[in-house]
Amino acid sequence: MKKWIIFLGLFVVVIIGMLIKVYFSAVEPIKVAEKKAITLANKKVQISKVQDFHIYNGLEAINVIEGNNKKGEKVIVWIPNKSKKVFVKKAKDGLSKEEAVQKLLQERNPQKIISVRLGMEKNIPLWEIYYRSDNNLINYYYVHFETGEWLKKIENL
Repeated sequence: MKKWIIFLGLFVVVIIGMLIKVYFSAVEPIKVAEKKAITLANKKVQISKVQDFHIYNGLEAINVIEGNNKKGEKVIVWIPNKSKKVFVKKAKDGLSKEEAVQKLLQERNPQKIISVRLGMEKNIPLWEIYYRSDNNLINYYYVHFETGEWLKKIENL
């Protein structure tokens, strides 16, 4: 009986170790991309604090950094993976997340908003709103970051 308990304990430890290794292996490319993006961003604007980093996958992959500059102002940085050109906007110069959602709500009646995130397509900063409609279909709604204009919709997937 003791051998089974020891064997089972060892098995559980090995499985947990493997899961931890898989997790860190999966997260590593994102951490590397974040470090590279912050380094590129700091050449154009000094970021004192990073609040959020994500990779937007639209027409091309875009690294998006939300943070504060040295003056304490909230800034958003978009860096396309191909060109590595850095686009910087102050958050106050564009729509907030809540304002982008309000633009959607004026035109549509989503059953559930799943995510709202910043992105960029054709060098145009935008908000991507991913939601489900009443018939439980997937929809995307894109709003221009600065003007609030509707850019495109992908509906009923």
